[in-house]
Amino acid sequence: MTEDEIRRNAFAMPYVNSAYPQGPYRFTDREFLIITYRTDPELLEKIIPAPLKMTEAVVKFEFINMPDSTGFGHYCESGQVIPVTLDGVAGAYVHTMYLNDHPPIAAGRELWGFPKKLGEPELRVHKDTLVGTLDYSDVRVATGTMGFKHTKLDAEAVKKSMAAPNFLLKIIPHVDGTSRICELVQYSLTDIVIKGAWGGPGALELSPHALAPVAALPVLEVLSAVHILADLTLPYGTVAYDYLQPSK
Repeated sequence: MTEDEIRRNAFAMPYVNSAYPQGPYRFTDREFLIITYRTDPELLEKIIPAPLKMTEAVVKFEFINMPDSTGFGHYCESGQVIPVTLDGVAGAYVHTMYLNDHPPIAAGRELWGFPKKLGEPELRVHKDTLVGTLDYSDVRVATGTMGFKHTKLDAEAVKKSMAAPNFLLKIIPHVDGTSRICELVQYSLTDIVIKGAWGGPGALELSPHALAPVAALPVLEVLSAVHILADLTLPYGTVAYDYLQPSK
C-alpha cells in the first residue's frame, strides 16, 4: 500500500476489514420504550458536561429494539438520555448506552462518541405488558415496564421531539494516553417516519452495579412511559464544542 492509498481508503479500524460500513445508517421498524423519570438534581448536574446546561431534574431511560439497521443487522440498545440546552437550544445529552452487538458499538464510539458499552438489553411484549430489561455481566441492572398501547399519542409531536438535537461527549486518546480528541458532538435524526406511538402506565427499577452505574441517577418518580415504532436515519454529526481548542 502506498501513502496515498492509505489516505484515500482509510475510514475505520481495522483498515483491511473495518468493523462497520460507512454511513449514514437507516433504521427500519425501530422500536422504543422510553420511561421518563424525576431524579436528584444535584446528582444530575454533576454529570452534565459544560457548556451544556440542565433544564430540569429529568432522565429518559430508553430500551430500543432495532430489527433492521443498515450494516448492523438486528441488535438491541438501552441507556439514559438527559434533557439539556446548548446556547439556549433545547436538546438531549446521551449519558449511558449498552448494546449487544460489536459493530454498532465500534461505529457509535468512533464516529460520534456515543458512550457505548457491551451489555444485554432486551425489549419484548409479554402478554399485556411491554417489558424492557438490561443485564450487565449476567446481572440485571434495569427493568422497565409499560401497559401495552393504552393510549394513542400524536405522531407529529413525537416526530418533532425525536428530531431535536442530541449531544455526545466524544473522547479519543492519543498514543501517549492523553486526549487527542475531546469534543461535544451534535447530531439530529432525519427522515423520521412515525409508524405508531402510544402511552400507558409505566414503572422503572434500577439496581446498583460498579461497572453499569445506571442507578447513580435514582428513580424518584416516574413521569411518563412512551412506546414508539419508527423508521429513521442516523446521519453524521458536527462538532459543537472543542474542549482542546475552546476559542474555536
